[in-house]
Amino acid sequence: MRKAAVFLIFISAFALLASCDKKRVYDEYEPIQGGWEKDSTLVFKLEELDSLQNYNLFINVRNNKDYNYRNLFLITEMRFPQGKVITDTLEYEMAAPDGSWLGTGFGDVKESKLWYKENVSFTEPGEYKIAIKQAMRKNDEVEGIENLEGITHIGFRIEENLQ
Repeated sequence: MRKAAVFLIFISAFALLASCDKKRVYDEYEPIQGGWEKDSTLVFKLEELDSLQNYNLFINVRNNKDYNYRNLFLITEMRFPQGKVITDTLEYEMAAPDGSWLGTGFGDVKESKLWYKENVSFTEPGEYKIAIKQAMRKNDEVEGIENLEGITHIGFRIEENLQ
């Protein structure tokens, strides 16, 4: 009897937590181990989405105290099923001027949910791909940082735009 009650409470709590995120359509993370190499591209493959729905797109970044910069530059590509590619160079602020992290979380790891695109519709049938790579450079240097330390995970999230 007691085991059944504990199991029922566990299932109820899980269902409650899952229902709190009703807008989520896609939410995946890729781990970064040993630093994010300059030429390493992370690719998120998107299953077919409702072509009549509009979505908001986010890049999620988890960093720790080994990240030595206040901002983060990324190059993204949205690859359409029929071959079209949209490339963006993005800059995100990761820390306040006093050095405190802007992300959420406890301890050494902070997570930042960063806007990527708003009110997007996926009208072409087929698989879309989102490619993300780091584009960090030191001031007055042309070459990028070979191995960016302190980024532990990169995620991609799609939410329904309920407006």
